[in-house]
This record gives sequence, structure tokens and C-alpha cells, in this order.
Amino acid sequence: MTQEAIAELLDPTVLRVGINLGNILLVTGEKPNGDPEGIAPDMAAGIAEKLGVKVQYDTFATPGEVADAAERGEWDIGLIAIEPKRAEVIDFCNAYVQIEATYLVPEGSKFQAVEEVDAPGVRIAVSERAAYDLYLSRTLQHAELVRAQGLPGAFKLFQDEKLDALAGLVPALKDNALEMPGSRLLPGRYTAVKQAIGTRHGKPALKAVVQEFIAEAVSSGHVQSLIDKHGVTGKLAVATDD
Repeated sequence: MTQEAIAELLDPTVLRVGINLGNILLVTGEKPNGDPEGIAPDMAAGIAEKLGVKVQYDTFATPGEVADAAERGEWDIGLIAIEPKRAEVIDFCNAYVQIEATYLVPEGSKFQAVEEVDAPGVRIAVSERAAYDLYLSRTLQHAELVRAQGLPGAFKLFQDEKLDALAGLVPALKDNALEMPGSRLLPGRYTAVKQAIGTRHGKPALKAVVQEFIAEAVSSGHVQSLIDKHGVTGKLAVATDD
């Protein structure tokens, strides 16, 4: 299977990896040579080692740009959250970590639970094309999403436009709350964003190798060790099947 997977690479000597720099929990720094550092790069390096090839990181500012690059055939594997819209161009393997998503609301907000936010007239700031943006776009019945570029942009929009809520991942929203006195996170979650590894369509052998690597990394405790190594314990969790 390994040889078949290598034959499916863009270059049989290198695993080209699409990395989203916008997820600061999965990419936590930069190495002296300029390569990204964190859980996602480490997982990719482990797959390259399993294949016996070098690793090359192709970095992008947002997950949407990683997905766009898949359409252009620019990488072999990409590390972004599982989403049905992205699955149109990416074959996802199982998730390896997950992050809960909720809302930040301003001081004096009437909302006490996640479910209350989806109401007529409610405006929610969100990072455009983030996994939770795509999820909320499918599931919200009444509230309006107001999009901005990236997490900082969405937070600024939330503040400047005095919107009703900011959608995001719990760890990032906790940081935002520190900058906005009186704001608070709503308890519960509207989804858990599943961070995964995908291949371009039509690469069954490569997908099988990646799937096997993820299963081993989760069951052996390797993923948890990476969470601890990169200082995101309590912010990321090993993915579950729920």
C-alpha cells in the first residue's frame, strides 16, 4: 500500500502538505527554517516519515484557501476541519482533534443559551469560510451571519458594529472575552469542529495510509502527547466519534 500511495503523490519524493496558519491551536509557531510548528505540522511530518519521503509545507492564511488549493491540485494532504462543502474537493479521513464552538455575547445580552441566538433580527459576526461559518450557514433558521476576514476581523466587526454575538471556537473566544469587559461565553456548543486530514480526490492508497496513521496516533496516545507538547492542553481534545 505504501508504494501505491507514493505513486499518487505530486512528487514521489515529497509529501506536499496544505497547512492553515489561521488556526493558532494547530500551528503554534515557526521553526528557524521557516517551517510551521505545531500539532498539524507534526502530524504531517509523521505521515511523511511513514511514507519514507520528505515533507514540504504549503502554508495558507485561512482554511478556505487550503480548500481552494485542493481544487488547483497544489498539495497531497491538507489539514483543515471536516465540512461537507469542503468534501466536494477533499477526501477527508477521520478527525484527530476537536474544538468546541459557541458564541461570545456582549455585556447586557439577554441570551443565556446557545439555542436562543437563532432568532429573527439577531446578527452574528463570524470568520468567513471557517468550519463553523459553513456549519451555521447550513443550520441557522433565523439569525443573520455577518462575515469578516479571519478571527481578528470578526472580533473587530462584532465590537464596531455592536452585533448580537460572535461565533467562534471556545479557546479563541475566551481570549476575546478578556479584551471586552462584561462579555461572556454562552454555555454549551452549537457544534464541535473536527480537525482532520484530507487528500485530493482519486488518491485511495494515500488516503488509506493517512487513515491508518491517524487511527494509530489517536489510539496510542500520540495525539494527546502532541497536544501537551505544544501547550494547548485544555484547548484541544482528542477527537471522539460523537
